[in-house]
Amino acid sequence: MAVYRFRKEELEGHLNKNALWAIVYGDMMSYLMILFLLMLSFQLSKQVEDIDPIEKSLSDIQRVFGGKIDPRVEKRSQQRDKEMLLREKLSAKAEGGELGGGASVIMTEKRISLSLGEGVLFDSGKSVLKPDAAAVLEAVAKDMVSMENEVRVEGHTDNVPIKHGAYKSNWELSMARAYAVIQKLQEYGVDPKRISGVGYGEYRPVGDNKTPEGRAQNRRIEISLLRGG
Repeated sequence: MAVYRFRKEELEGHLNKNALWAIVYGDMMSYLMILFLLMLSFQLSKQVEDIDPIEKSLSDIQRVFGGKIDPRVEKRSQQRDKEMLLREKLSAKAEGGELGGGASVIMTEKRISLSLGEGVLFDSGKSVLKPDAAAVLEAVAKDMVSMENEVRVEGHTDNVPIKHGAYKSNWELSMARAYAVIQKLQEYGVDPKRISGVGYGEYRPVGDNKTPEGRAQNRRIEISLLRGG
């Protein structure tokens, strides 16, 4: 009986010793899973330039494993999600023609910018909104009204001098147009405390002012949602 007990204990010890590889293997698999999660988060983060990949990845991993997430990190993550959703909504409306021809959306580290061509909102040389402009700006305000971010409206023109009309320069015209858009956004529910406006005139072109196509690109209104940290 003693011999049997000895052999049994020796056998169990031998098996436990050999089972150590399973512990090491399990740890290695856990590390590999975390690595793959990090790589996946890095890849997803590349869709937006400013997302901190390390912070985003750690937050995602904490969610997966049920860990407690820093409230500040969670708040920033939720804000980024809202901004991503806004970009998707505006892009869908631009691509669907709901915001007029030539509308485009760009998302950068600091802002989400919607560019609207002059013809969508104004007649040439005018700062009074066209009748069809109301529906366009209402669609934009609808997506922005629930956000807390600041909204900046920028007026831009080409470099063709103004010879007739109420404005002495393209600069004045661009500022008047920005103000007209600001008034409409406020009318559609965007908090005026969040809105600011600026007129850049001809001084921030995106196209070549030597061609008709380039000048048309430069005559625009940009409505930007300024992004948080």
